[in-house]
Amino acid sequence: MNRLHQVHWLARASLAFVFAYHGLVPKLIVLSPGEQVLLQAHGLAHATWLSQMAGVAELALAALLLLPRLAWPLLVAAAVLLGLLVDVAIMQPAMLVDAFNPVSLNVAGMALCAVAWLSRQPTAGQHP
Repeated sequence: MNRLHQVHWLARASLAFVFAYHGLVPKLIVLSPGEQVLLQAHGLAHATWLSQMAGVAELALAALLLLPRLAWPLLVAAAVLLGLLVDVAIMQPAMLVDAFNPVSLNVAGMALCAVAWLSRQPTAGQHP
């Protein structure tokens, strides 16, 4: 396995971990206070099922990120990270100054998406 391939899989595995952890722990195992604040900001304080569905979707995306031949989950992950960052900035901007906030996490996640995208190996029939 060459160095570029290692970089690619480190980026993909790291992204998969981020989505799996954030789908499982603060949404499915325990609904975190931050998730509750965002639900309230959207007027959905009693729709905890929505966070649970988002958690399931994040787990599915984490699994897709680990499938070697699929490039599109990287684009979905980047779009989700950007969309969630914009959502928090509009709906609950006070969260942007918290420790381990969506700015640092989501921008780092988008950078991992870019690293994984740029380090992809061409498949049969594609030009490098």
